[in-house]
Amino acid sequence: MRTLVLRLNPGDDLRASLDLALKQGGSEAAFVVSGIGSLRGASIRFAGAANATRIEGDLEILTLAGSLSPDGSHLHVSVSDAAGSVFGGHAAPGCTVRTTAEILVAWLPQWHFARAHDPATGYAELAPRAKA
Repeated sequence: MRTLVLRLNPGDDLRASLDLALKQGGSEAAFVVSGIGSLRGASIRFAGAANATRIEGDLEILTLAGSLSPDGSHLHVSVSDAAGSVFGGHAAPGCTVRTTAEILVAWLPQWHFARAHDPATGYAELAPRAKA
């Protein structure tokens, strides 16, 4: 395992930046170990919901974790608004960095992550495979 520390800048899209980091790093498997920072609006898909909900305004990233694969990322985020209300779920495209996002990524060079449709869940789920 090797690690990468990312600092995202104002205006960066959280998901797109992590997907790009995976691609540029030449890795086929990684995990977001931790992430903090701020957003100026977020799109979060809540548990059981078919579509993401848009949350506007200044938000603090309380937690960020998930898996990264060439087939797409699976990220969970929790954020708080200016009143301290907390929202969490799947981080969808449209989570825009406000001031910064500091993210620790663990690269797993001995693994290949893919997403495969799982008939039991109806979603493209993680299909990890150890490299020979």
